[in-house]
Amino acid sequence: MSAIPEARAAQQGCGGASWYALTSRTASGERMNASNLTAAHRSLKFGTRIEVVNRNNGRSVVVRVNDRGPFIRGRVVDLSKAAANSIGMVRSGVANVCYKVIS
Repeated sequence: MSAIPEARAAQQGCGGASWYALTSRTASGERMNASNLTAAHRSLKFGTRIEVVNRNNGRSVVVRVNDRGPFIRGRVVDLSKAAANSIGMVRSGVANVCYKVIS
């Protein structure tokens, strides 16, 4: 069994997700807007579009990376409130998700 090359490993992943709705500036310089379908990821290029699937209910959403994070061990992505609402995780605050780069 071979290891996934590091560049490809960042193209997809599974783990925890949380959501946030701040009004500060994101790492890309944009003002955070909780109504937009955006996300924070540790290393993907700003502007990258990823599909995030909630593993608990199968719901998915396409988001654009515009921030850095999450900074909690075990989490792979932080979503805007609108994105979290789309996949049914606002109430719980966290969810087990998988993501993949789509463009």
